[in-house]
Amino acid sequence: MTPRFRNVRRIGPVQVATFLARGRNRHLAACTAPRCDFSAEYDSRAAAELAARSHRCKA
Repeated sequence: MTPRFRNVRRIGPVQVATFLARGRNRHLAACTAPRCDFSAEYDSRAAAELAARSHRCKA
């Protein structure tokens, strides 16, 4: 089953979203720029947003 993303927010080229995994809230930061492979999961929303703000694309 694919996760259902909620509370999606865009910070520059990076999207930050919250989803439910194994009964716990998880947070994802993923870059939407072409040829950029950045994505990561975090335990807190603040950590995901910090990663989004500090991400610099190499593409």
